[in-house]
Amino acid sequence: MTPEEKFDLITRNLQEYLGGDEMKKILQERDLKVYWGTATTGKPHIGYFVPMTKLADFLQAGCHVTVLFADLHAYLDNMKAPWELLRLRTKYYEAAIKAMLTSIGVPIDKLKFVVGSSYQLSEKYTLDVYKMLALVTERDAKKAGAEVVKQVESPYMSGLVYPLLQALDEEYLDVDMQFGGVDQRKIFTFARESLPLLGYKKRSHLMNVMLGGLSGSKMSSSDPDSKIDLLDDEKSIRKKLAKAFCEEGNVEDNPILSFLKVVIFPLMSLKGEDTFVIKRPEKFGGDIRFVGFNAVFQAFQDKKLHPADLKSGAADALCALLAPIRKTFEDPELVELTKKAYPPAEKDKKAAASIISKLDIVVGKIIEVQNHPDADSLYVEKIDCGEAEPRTVVSGLRKYMTTEEMQDKHILVLKNLKPANMRGVKSQAMVLCASNADGSKVEFLVPPAGSVAGDRVYFEGHEGKPDDQLNPKKKIWETVQPEFKTRDDLVAVWKDVEFRTSKGVVKSASLVAANIK
Repeated sequence: MTPEEKFDLITRNLQEYLGGDEMKKILQERDLKVYWGTATTGKPHIGYFVPMTKLADFLQAGCHVTVLFADLHAYLDNMKAPWELLRLRTKYYEAAIKAMLTSIGVPIDKLKFVVGSSYQLSEKYTLDVYKMLALVTERDAKKAGAEVVKQVESPYMSGLVYPLLQALDEEYLDVDMQFGGVDQRKIFTFARESLPLLGYKKRSHLMNVMLGGLSGSKMSSSDPDSKIDLLDDEKSIRKKLAKAFCEEGNVEDNPILSFLKVVIFPLMSLKGEDTFVIKRPEKFGGDIRFVGFNAVFQAFQDKKLHPADLKSGAADALCALLAPIRKTFEDPELVELTKKAYPPAEKDKKAAASIISKLDIVVGKIIEVQNHPDADSLYVEKIDCGEAEPRTVVSGLRKYMTTEEMQDKHILVLKNLKPANMRGVKSQAMVLCASNADGSKVEFLVPPAGSVAGDRVYFEGHEGKPDDQLNPKKKIWETVQPEFKTRDDLVAVWKDVEFRTSKGVVKSASLVAANIK
């Protein structure tokens, strides 16, 4: 393989890369050294197949590949887990990553696995951290971690140090390139600017696309409805994919198509295959065959491929991909490791989670607003909640805002209340708003930038599956709602837990210490 061919293979299917000329120069002399790191926090999900497919490309291109299990980075993530638990999770991650790579035919004997704390607590590394602390401003550190570190008005120092460590890892792992998701771009740019200040060389950076969650947002370990776990059984996989966002003809915001593009077809090409088969009974026209991803893309865009068929084909491919991983984790030692690394929450935590997690709150987009025909104080809205059809919602906002102020707004919707007739119109959900103490001012809650209809709102530490419909007799909404407030920084909270989506926190536009209902 020529240097040019290696470069093309290394950079294929990436969203972006920095330092291409530097990579090409090194390839003229020797093979490249690259590392990919992952913080050992929540359980790996199918989104991890995106970097795994690129590791396969790197190895095929002759790269020396290091996988970093960043346990110290995980500890700095608000100290969500004690060291002993992180040690167990590091072992779990190693087993899971190796099982994933083996399932896609990657020879793991050619990979180097490193645990971060094995060198990040050394005297030399620690001194370099202090040197960087003396050279980097608070503003630059906060900016570098903006996409991956939880952003608050008064951040913990751990979040500011996080990008510094990730930059130093490039030097201490002795690599030419760092590989990660495009959400790491600001950290990568920071590393390119800061390492030369310590006399270390500037590295190149490779960024893969972020796999969309099943609801259309980023796939996240902390949002159970956005992901498929590596150990999910076939029935669960098919059920989750059947409910996934997959609007007919929509190729821009389609997690199913994205997964085929960045995982399934690259893996097929590694095996010398290019034909994707969707199995169907003969009475429905029989099997459909597509040569290359572009054929699938075009057929779906032209509405010649139905969402149900696309989901069915993707489910078959994903079940085949995950079957050997589940088989590996049937080993008694790995079963025990999984229990210890991710123990069930204590009963009191589960009880708390069972209350708030029962609410199905999502981002919605108002696509139509009309005055209620029989009530002067009510509007009737059509709201896109990321489903096949918009929901009809009746809300008492007429004296607080105009139809023009509401049109096309992204808002928050509680969508699993029992539908109610409101002056002759059935309301299928409720818009959540912030209001001041005397009720004279009411405003929408504002989802984070980049939100799309259907993005799930969750409460960290209290994740769970929402009820299909809240039971009015159990008074769940009535129990939870009094503890919905906005903080002084405008962030919406339940008790002291933030309203979050995979894209960030939810806020009010201007009301502090406001009620939310």
